[in-house]
Amino acid sequence: MRFLIDENFNQRVLRGLKQRIPSIDYLIVQETELRHAEDPAILAWAAEQKRILITHDKDTIPQFAYERVRANQSMPGVILVPEELSIGRAIDELLIVMECSDQSEYENLVVHLPL
Repeated sequence: MRFLIDENFNQRVLRGLKQRIPSIDYLIVQETELRHAEDPAILAWAAEQKRILITHDKDTIPQFAYERVRANQSMPGVILVPEELSIGRAIDELLIVMECSDQSEYENLVVHLPL
């Protein structure tokens, strides 16, 4: 699976994931040309790169993701991790996603954790 980590995402969760799955295929928004880009541009880039977006942004990302779906534009998926979720629980939930599913299962979906 391929992921794009939103710039607002808790880096401690990401570090925990990397410890458990060192081979995780991810890019961080702020390490790309998308730094400070608007949500629609991030989702478009994620679609071009075939990367599922992992974010805490429950306020605007879902709306823009579903707008892409309604417009028949590619949307490889969004995984929403509530900021209130403990770091350990967020890591465990994301591990379930990464180890027990396939990238294609998230096409055109916004998945809210915990599962």
